[in-house]
Amino acid sequence: MTNYNRNSDVVAMDINSPAHMVSFGKKSGCFISKTVGWLLAIFFVSALVATGLLVYFYAPHHRIMEAPVTDTERLEIFRNAPNIATTKTPTTTTIITTKAPTTTTTTSTTTTSRPTTTTEAPKEEKINVRLPNTLKPLHYLVKLQPLINGNFSILGYVEVEMEVLEPTSNVTLHMADIITKNETIKLRDLNNLEGPELVIKKHEYDREREFYLAHLEEELQQGHKYILSMEFTGLLNDKMAGFYRSSYRNAEGNKTWLAATQFQPTSARRAFPCFDEPGLKATFEVYLARQENMTSISNMLINETLPVEGQEGWVWDHYDTTVPMSTYLVAFVVSDFAYRNATDIDHVLFRVWAREAALDQTEYSRKIGPAILTHYEDYFNQSYPLPKQDMIAIPDFSAGAMENWGLITYRETAMLYDPAVSAPVNQYRVALVVAHELAHQWFGNIVTPTWWTDLWLNEGFASFVQYIGMDHVEPSWKVHEQFILDKVQNVFSEDSLESSHEISIPVGHPNEISQIFDGISYNKGSSIIRMMNHFLTEATFRKGVSDYLDAFQYDTAEQDDLWRHLTTAAHQDDTLPQDLTVKTIMDTWTLQMGYPVIKVERSPDGTTATVSQERFLTVKKNDSEDTHDYKWWVPLTYTGGDDPNFNETRAKVWMKDSETHITIPSLPTKDQWVIFNLQETGYYRVNYDQDNWNLLIQQLLTDHRVINTINRAQIIDDAMDLARAGQISYDVALGLYSYLGNEVEYVPWKAAVNNLAYLRNMFYRTGSYGALKNYLLDMVVQLYDSVGFDNSLDDLLLEQYKRNTAVDWACKLGHKPCLDNVLNLYRQWMLNPHNETIISPNLKSVVYCRAMAAGGEEEWEFAWDRYLKSNVGSEKSRLLRAMGCTNKLWLLSRFLEIAFNTESGIRKQDSQLVFSSVAFNPIGRPLALTYLNNHWKKIYDYFGGKAKSHLINSAMSNFNTEQQLKEVMDFEKKHRDDLDAASRKVQQIIERTKNNMAWMDANYQTIVNWLEQKGYSSKLRSVWVEPQP
Repeated sequence: MTNYNRNSDVVAMDINSPAHMVSFGKKSGCFISKTVGWLLAIFFVSALVATGLLVYFYAPHHRIMEAPVTDTERLEIFRNAPNIATTKTPTTTTIITTKAPTTTTTTSTTTTSRPTTTTEAPKEEKINVRLPNTLKPLHYLVKLQPLINGNFSILGYVEVEMEVLEPTSNVTLHMADIITKNETIKLRDLNNLEGPELVIKKHEYDREREFYLAHLEEELQQGHKYILSMEFTGLLNDKMAGFYRSSYRNAEGNKTWLAATQFQPTSARRAFPCFDEPGLKATFEVYLARQENMTSISNMLINETLPVEGQEGWVWDHYDTTVPMSTYLVAFVVSDFAYRNATDIDHVLFRVWAREAALDQTEYSRKIGPAILTHYEDYFNQSYPLPKQDMIAIPDFSAGAMENWGLITYRETAMLYDPAVSAPVNQYRVALVVAHELAHQWFGNIVTPTWWTDLWLNEGFASFVQYIGMDHVEPSWKVHEQFILDKVQNVFSEDSLESSHEISIPVGHPNEISQIFDGISYNKGSSIIRMMNHFLTEATFRKGVSDYLDAFQYDTAEQDDLWRHLTTAAHQDDTLPQDLTVKTIMDTWTLQMGYPVIKVERSPDGTTATVSQERFLTVKKNDSEDTHDYKWWVPLTYTGGDDPNFNETRAKVWMKDSETHITIPSLPTKDQWVIFNLQETGYYRVNYDQDNWNLLIQQLLTDHRVINTINRAQIIDDAMDLARAGQISYDVALGLYSYLGNEVEYVPWKAAVNNLAYLRNMFYRTGSYGALKNYLLDMVVQLYDSVGFDNSLDDLLLEQYKRNTAVDWACKLGHKPCLDNVLNLYRQWMLNPHNETIISPNLKSVVYCRAMAAGGEEEWEFAWDRYLKSNVGSEKSRLLRAMGCTNKLWLLSRFLEIAFNTESGIRKQDSQLVFSSVAFNPIGRPLALTYLNNHWKKIYDYFGGKAKSHLINSAMSNFNTEQQLKEVMDFEKKHRDDLDAASRKVQQIIERTKNNMAWMDANYQTIVNWLEQKGYSSKLRSVWVEPQP
């Protein structure tokens, strides 16, 4: 092992003061600050105890570090970490080495050592965070030894083979939370391996851009290949980013540690220095050191396992070299988890991993995963390229899941399912997430966006294709109908704001990148891809996608590349005119924000219609600074009441972005309705003239089944949002609801109650809420009575969904039979806590929440005990969410106080869930906002110096008063410097609050008057009237 000289280390940490950096000048000697003087003294003391430390760190043992690690503590960990035993092994390049299990002899020429300089890069007002275009990585050799049961340091070694694209005198890599061992950093020309090493005259770390720079005495030659190697020390952090630590309690109750990765979008640099941009693909050869009582997995299969020299009980797992891939897809897990093989797939090793106690919960994922993967091979007409596919459920995970190539990592709730405990919605989520991540193995992994600007190509495609995978394994779920609720109607609200953004949006800084992992990229992206699938036809779409994947296999691409291949397929199949391209159409949907509302004005005889388009905004502002003229290429589909046909979803007419209006001929006569946007395949809303709205209402009342199920949901959703925007009256919009007593399908009912939720939120703190509540209750009780309270697990998924919706709304609105039922079930459960059959999993969320609201400390403490005891992730989440439903302020306060404390039993990944459960409780919302304001610094630091937009949004959603707007504005002003990662969300909250205020001014009294006309009033009598006997 090498003995490192600490004085020349580059510290890539979040240290604010330049005094922490050491500057070594060639001519002027060494200058250090007082702080660094103390650090050097500590280094000296550390050297005296090095032998003891080596024994300590390498002997197998358990050392639990419970408290969050500060920057100072990190430095102490790194300074005292032992040297890693590096074994330079051959890469795919030609390098003169003699390979042995633990030693290597390398032939080299001695070079003259020169003084080096380490400085902090000067800051710029507007920094460019992109790497220079001078070098391209070809291959990485990565060796990591995570001290999971020690002090959580990572001992690392990396070699990067790279090609020079342009002459350059420096090598720039990404690096964060890493200490390099500068005396080990070597740079060689692969065309002259026996020649001298290139001289590095200065090492530099740019904290703002997270760059390591090696400044060279001579320029690298264009076309030559070089290899940079270095040793370094990193940290298994507790931030769920990079290479991080997680833990769980085993059967004996002992805390057990594991290490896992989450690199997307910009955290591979926290595990090893690298070119951490998606467009810079390379191959990876990985070595992971582990203790013999643990296992490791990575993207590829293990090639060989070798002992770690001088470290009894430790071995190296050496993995096969990967295919070319982006850094964010590299993954490692070191744990004591167990796994099961899938047996119904013969050409790919398919394994599911989990904690031993949760292994039975992997059965559903193990069943559907291989079936979805093989279906995608047929769909994309391209075989899965790796020899294996692992899926693993991690106890602590920041996202839902991550598509690492060959090693998909999941939050437990997204992969594990227990049919005796988990609800149907949990099974749906597992299927959805598994299908989503497997879709990424093609869209995102085989072909990757050149830069995060086109993130939507990754997430939009996976979010569309996931429904194809789900439908293959669960055809009875009617997931293509649920797409409308999950994606289209869900994102319409966000995209109707002026503060929305384009799908394809330029981003640079990691804070900007993280903000576009949002509804626009996922939901709007998938919605416009679904629109393409319909206007091109399924066959043409699949042909174009398959050709695109073949053309850019193991490479990167931009959206124009996809447009080109889809256009070629469309012209070959005559599904688009030869003079029209996909780019012409789709650029209007990806390069500008928002979407249109299509206005259909029929002629007096009904046989023609004038169709126009304009951007749909919830509130149009006369003083808007956005002067862009929004127009789209719109695929118009339609049918009429004389001969309804909802299956022809190819565009009958294209409305160009240059046209203000067009005329549609050959429509039915005025006594027959027309419906545009069949099956809501187009990403737009539709408004009609008053006569056509009346015809639609009449048809729904007469026989709603004549209209397609999806279009019934579309008509309700469009009408309610058009009324909200002041484009039609609430008489029309609410008039549509009168047919719902005859509706038996889930999707229209869910669209209806989703829109009623807005009215309820706006009215909740007003004097007329009682009238609205009685109106809603009369409507919902119809559904409640039709589906019944008692659940049967034999019912189809959508029937169970419909029952959950009915019971949830009936109890929420105070329907006594419903409340009696849920309270009775909860009390029975309290008496028999080990009986999992008392409450149907489908109704648990409603029963738990309503019991908390009606109960007190006893009910709450029982739920907390069940949370601590449960072994099922979905059940733990459900209980946490329900505990926020209590009406006891002191219980809510206590809940908030433990939410951001890792010692409380609440995982960091679940702290946002706890906070939002309190914030979405009308009684708890003021409490949550006050807590967020008063403890902002604590919460901000808890998440690693990141503002969490979900916390802010949940604390301020549904605001609709001047005072509440002031609270939002004050919050934004007070914490502006900390909101880089949530700035867009804060602007959307401000806009939504203003829009809600405008809605209250324009519509509150209108709704009150409408309710009174229907017999629902909250007015109090002014004169006492004696009750009739």
